[in-house]
Amino acid sequence: MSAAPLLGAHMPTSGGLPQALYRGQQVGCEVVQVFTRPSRQWQAPPLTQAALAAWQEARRATGIATVVAHAPYLVNLASADAALWQRSLRATIEDLERCEALGIDLLILHPGAHGGEGEAAGLRRVARALDAIHAACPGFRVRLALEITAGQGTSLGCRFAHLRRLLELVRESERLRVCFDTQHAFAAGYELRTPAGYEHAFATFDALVGLERLAAFHLNDAPQGRGSRVDRHAHIGKGQLGVAFFHRLLHDRRFWGLPMCLETPKGKDLQEDREALTLLRSLLDAAPPAPAESPAPDRQRCKA
Repeated sequence: MSAAPLLGAHMPTSGGLPQALYRGQQVGCEVVQVFTRPSRQWQAPPLTQAALAAWQEARRATGIATVVAHAPYLVNLASADAALWQRSLRATIEDLERCEALGIDLLILHPGAHGGEGEAAGLRRVARALDAIHAACPGFRVRLALEITAGQGTSLGCRFAHLRRLLELVRESERLRVCFDTQHAFAAGYELRTPAGYEHAFATFDALVGLERLAAFHLNDAPQGRGSRVDRHAHIGKGQLGVAFFHRLLHDRRFWGLPMCLETPKGKDLQEDREALTLLRSLLDAAPPAPAESPAPDRQRCKA
């Protein structure tokens, strides 16, 4: 386990995958998250030997040893549409193959949206897809990490119980991990701002899923209140979660060494990421912020 949090950000891959690593180095990333293909396209460019060599050279040159990948937004393993479900299945298998070739150990995936068919049916479809994906990728080092979602629309994964159910349904569940998105969990209804709420949320996660399943964090502040169910990200310290929460998380030694990536809005010069990473690192040396006023009333409470 690392002696400190492992901080970084999602980086754009325009100009080729290696450019994400060079951009990450420029802003001070210790870890980088990437899409290995365009995030809103099904077609994936081939990974040629030249491309793989350039990627490995970028890893050596930047010293960024930890890289995680995110699946395309089009993927929906909970869909009742047979064509979309099959396409999502194939795309996820392709992404795992790409990660394996690139030496990326974690592929982060939204569980999907049931589209009105109901949570139980949607979770069964996700589990069936994960079984097929695992069967198609025997012996792979890369692991799938199911991302906690905000619960917008009919999205699954906004309750820890959804993740627990998937672990029960999937045959090779030992191959699954979890990515904890701070904004998503808060928007889903979990109280993270107060010490008691923070401890309760992670104790509930541990009881239902297991802290040992946590493999990555997305560090995003929340523009709207707890239980909003809205998937939107704010810059660190400029949302409803606030600096005190991120101070508490960064000082939680249980999570040191896990990739913690920003997914906040950024311009072409990436200055927002530089500033956010500087702020986060300053919190490691700072005393806890003074207690804030009582949190605003909840819009919606989340069941476990």
